[in-house]
Amino acid sequence: MRLRGLLRLAGIGVILVAAVVLGSWFGPGPAGKPLRVSISQGSTLTSASRDLEKAGAIRSATLFLRTAVFLGGKKPILAGEYEVPAGSSAASILKLLQSGKVIQHLITIPEGMPSILVHDRLAAEPLLTGSIPVPAEGSILPDSYSFERGEPRGAVLRRMQDAMTAALDKAWKTRTPASAVRTKREAVILASIVEKETGIPAERPQVAAVYTNRLKQGMRLQADPTTIYPITKGKPLGRRIRRSELDAVNGYNTYAIAGLPRGPIANPGRASILAVLAPPKSKALYFVADGKGGHVFSETLGEHDANVARYYAIRRQRGEM
Repeated sequence: MRLRGLLRLAGIGVILVAAVVLGSWFGPGPAGKPLRVSISQGSTLTSASRDLEKAGAIRSATLFLRTAVFLGGKKPILAGEYEVPAGSSAASILKLLQSGKVIQHLITIPEGMPSILVHDRLAAEPLLTGSIPVPAEGSILPDSYSFERGEPRGAVLRRMQDAMTAALDKAWKTRTPASAVRTKREAVILASIVEKETGIPAERPQVAAVYTNRLKQGMRLQADPTTIYPITKGKPLGRRIRRSELDAVNGYNTYAIAGLPRGPIANPGRASILAVLAPPKSKALYFVADGKGGHVFSETLGEHDANVARYYAIRRQRGEM
């Protein structure tokens, strides 16, 4: 009878221990708020358990490790930065680490950003690692890109460049006979000029039409942004263009050379690329700022001169001249 009692007590003890273990494994965890936990590349379940305990996501690294061996399956944990919801159970935390559903961060490249500033933006992102050269101008598709903490800058840059290649291939299929560009590179070059000439989406097709008409008639593009590019590599000039700069022959200055410049002057977005591949029907050859943030377009030099005079009058009225 005594032995039977002891066995009964032992059985009860085992059940109680099992209940405690299962309760700690599947029950609510200690995290009172969402936590971010980073699992380094090459981490073992042992080291990850210590990191989880230190972060306050679990109560005991030892209990977590031992229970995970029996109840957590054989899937390995994956490196990365994870967000652990408040009150997460140990079981759900292990499942999260095995899923690889890491936190995704975003970096945004605006339309028309030159490559030197793309480089600076990637270099300034503290969550990325490694170094990169300044990418080729026009090789990056402006967009928002997700990345993981600790990811190499080179990997993010390659995604940006692959996205441009894919977008350009797709856009090229929309090219119409109205377009003046003969190659994808020419499309990127002209689109980069359109991108730098206007920040108003609705004006991109109109600007593309003006430059298309000029190219087809053999007129010089006379685009200020192409004059500025060799001086600043796309950064703001911060002053008026000098006469000597308008006369400079350098492969980019479209006041001094006919046709397209030797290369892109920025990274154009999809809309500008599509605009130069399928420009709208138009006879406009000129445009100038309207003093309200946009531009006014004209077909003849006489109309253009009158528009320029009105713009200068607005600037004098504002005390800008």
